[in-house]
Amino acid sequence: MKKLIMIGIIALALAACGKPKTAGEEIKVTLDWTPNTNHAGLYVAQELGYFEDEGIAVEILQPGQGVTDQIVATGKSEFGISYQENVIRARSEGIPLISLAAVIQHNTSGFASLKEAGISTVKDFAGKRYGSWDSPSEMAILKYLMGTAGADFSKVKVISGVYDFFSTIGKDADFEWIFYGWDGVLAESRGIELNYIPLRDLHPVFDYYTPVVISSEQYVKDNPEITHKFLSAVQKGYDYCIKEPGKAADILLKHVPELNPEQVKLSMQYLANEYQSDAPYWGYQSNDVWFGFANWLKDENLIPQAIDVESAFTNQFLQP
Repeated sequence: MKKLIMIGIIALALAACGKPKTAGEEIKVTLDWTPNTNHAGLYVAQELGYFEDEGIAVEILQPGQGVTDQIVATGKSEFGISYQENVIRARSEGIPLISLAAVIQHNTSGFASLKEAGISTVKDFAGKRYGSWDSPSEMAILKYLMGTAGADFSKVKVISGVYDFFSTIGKDADFEWIFYGWDGVLAESRGIELNYIPLRDLHPVFDYYTPVVISSEQYVKDNPEITHKFLSAVQKGYDYCIKEPGKAADILLKHVPELNPEQVKLSMQYLANEYQSDAPYWGYQSNDVWFGFANWLKDENLIPQAIDVESAFTNQFLQP
């Protein structure tokens, strides 16, 4: 397993995609992927002056794939967007990343296939082609789910490096793991009939947080006031997305005009009900979710050692 700290090309990986508007305490937040509706609250906070109101100037950066955790861990960026799994994996390797907020309250991903493929249950995965996006625990989760359903994982043909659902589904792969709030809503709008199996419906342990806002434990310890200011502005940004998804979509498109406007607007309408969902406030993280997924990763030998789960996340910088 590759260690998270790989410094060599980090500087070359950063590309600015959101410049701070005003002077103030300058900090950076690095995205996990190309800008999309998961990140809308950051752009809203920047556009509407929420960061400025807190006396901070925030630059939103877009990394190369899979390097955000290294960038935050090495102090190249004060904050980042990552995943619960990555935080757990990092801490199990002695790298003290910490999760500060859940961007989306429930796991909105699942397995999708064209209706004509006849894949309606996990058992139907056997004998089919799976389009993989090469996540560290992806195959383990798929194998685990098929095993509990009494299906033979060895009968799945894995096609590696599949990232574009619409150009590959039904051609290169029979089923893929998608985020419904991005690909699913667009497929629905285009009249593409899918069979969709939500991951969170298959086992409670897989209703984990994806994505999350992260920082390094040391930065948070040394800079609690700035951390609080940053999270306060970000929370306001996502609260705005929940209340005004149409306007939030326009703001995201203003900052990232290359995105598909139809997809962004549909996604924002969907996520407006998912950002906070049934949590008491946006960003809230549950002990049960953290302990459940961390214990599963350890039980499946997907991390080298158990972690102190209570130190891996905090709600202290959020406003109830």
